[in-house]
Amino acid sequence: MKKFKIFCINPGSTSTKLSLHMDDEIIFITDVFHDSSELLKFPTINDQLDYRMQVVHQFIADNNIDLTDVDAIVGRGGGCYAVEGGVYYIDDRLIADTRAAKGGLYHSSMLGVQMANELHRKYGGLMLMVDPPVVDELCDVARITGVKGIYRRAVSHALNLKAVARTHARKLGRKYQDCNFIVCHIDGGISVTAHQQGRMIDGNDAGGGQGPFTPTRMGSMAVTDVNNYLRNKSYEEIRTLCSQGGGLASHFGTSNSDVIHKMAQEGDYRASIVWKAMIYQVCKNIGAMAAVLNGRVDAIILTGGLCRFDDVVGQIRERCGWIAPIAVYPGEREHQAMAAGALRVLRGEEKAKIYPGKPVWEGFPEEI
Repeated sequence: MKKFKIFCINPGSTSTKLSLHMDDEIIFITDVFHDSSELLKFPTINDQLDYRMQVVHQFIADNNIDLTDVDAIVGRGGGCYAVEGGVYYIDDRLIADTRAAKGGLYHSSMLGVQMANELHRKYGGLMLMVDPPVVDELCDVARITGVKGIYRRAVSHALNLKAVARTHARKLGRKYQDCNFIVCHIDGGISVTAHQQGRMIDGNDAGGGQGPFTPTRMGSMAVTDVNNYLRNKSYEEIRTLCSQGGGLASHFGTSNSDVIHKMAQEGDYRASIVWKAMIYQVCKNIGAMAAVLNGRVDAIILTGGLCRFDDVVGQIRERCGWIAPIAVYPGEREHQAMAAGALRVLRGEEKAKIYPGKPVWEGFPEEI
């Protein structure tokens, strides 16, 4: 049986993670660093494209990586209109909508499909996107807010969430589509999501700072408190609190979880109680997702970088273990997930979708 060569691209705030796969085997995975002083020279994220591609092309040349026979190039999605989960062909419309941040997510991940396109021009192969952050499979009642005409968005770590859900379903000897899971990505951002028979039907808007506060995000607060605190703040200050300067960064002036966790372990009262409060809020959101699934939960799945800390997993086990068995997959499996999605398409196990160029959900039949 032919082995398929797959190259994956995942842009981050100060690096681009690259990986090369032969079927399920990772040949290499690495972070190509981009100096923040260089990135700050560019007015927008899109303006970084040529600079990042120069660095990536140089890395490919320096390491003698042969992509002339690549079967698929996978770019991390982000910023396009909301879509259902799955694997999508990267085409001109998807690239244009991603560049324009049509889905409202302005994040370095929006460079992924653009970088895949640049490499495709040189090397060929299929161009694919897998489970972007704007995957929207919300049930209707999850969309309603207390303000007429304002609806909840679905923005989460969908790629990693769905990857570990599929992995755990296989471990149970079942299909993802036959399971109910609560899946939590716990890291710089935190997503707590309810998965019902293969669809992510509810969860916090992690991109908008909703839900638990995190190392970088302020989390949910009473509207009156938000109004009082942010009344004299600029739009940029508010956006920073929602995405970069809230949470642990607000409390301690750093989002470095290792530093703050060490302070807590060494008995610093403030660090200890704030750290515990962050995980406490994760537990509260897990309880909410259990209600969404009517208590029928096959497993609570924990993933993300903060799962490396035993006390994080321990506190969640203590508060939520009565709901369902808890499975832990520390770190992230984003590149494995991108390669696995491409492999399913290349093997004919799944048909890649055409990006529709409009939101997967466009409103209710009548105004609500």
